Amino acid sequence: MTPSIATALRDELIDRAASDQRARAQLDPVAPTPQQWEHVHQVDKDNVRWLAPIVAVHGWPGHRAVGVDGAHAAWLLAQHAPAPYRAWWLPQLRAAVANQDAAPRDLAYLSDRVATDQRRPQHYGTQWLRIGSAPGRLYPLHRPAEVNLSRADMGLDPIPDSDIEAAYLNYDEITAATHGGSR
Repeated sequence: MTPSIATALRDELIDRAASDQRARAQLDPVAPTPQQWEHVHQVDKDNVRWLAPIVAVHGWPGHRAVGVDGAHAAWLLAQHAPAPYRAWWLPQLRAAVANQDAAPRDLAYLSDRVATDQRRPQHYGTQWLRIGSAPGRLYPLHRPAEVNLSRADMGLDPIPDSDIEAAYLNYDEITAATHGGSR
């Protein structure tokens, strides 16, 4: 990738990440309207349509190509993409992290997001679920006693023991809480 193309890609990633965040900031914090959500979904759809062919052809846009801020912006777009794209991009982000070309923190978040998409326990405790007006709780954890060690390996701050203890134990518990026990 030539330097001018890399700079243009970085700038576009940062602009798209800013649009993503603006759309989400416009959501009513108490009762977002269907129109507000439709705007968010349209931004996400446009970002996926733009990012998917870039990742397919060039691989994960890492630090070396698009800078730290550009690589983080790519992660943000991936984090808000539909589940199949997140799952498809996770190995590419993992490889970039292994090559020191992306942030371990971003990998932790995307890894947990894919795990929760697939109804598997998360390893790093980055994904929370809030049901109604109840306080948010962590999605199920792979090894609750080791989550803060895993987080430290990825450069994340520890989670208080009380939050770990309050985490959902499994997805059946979430189903029961969200659907009154019916599937």
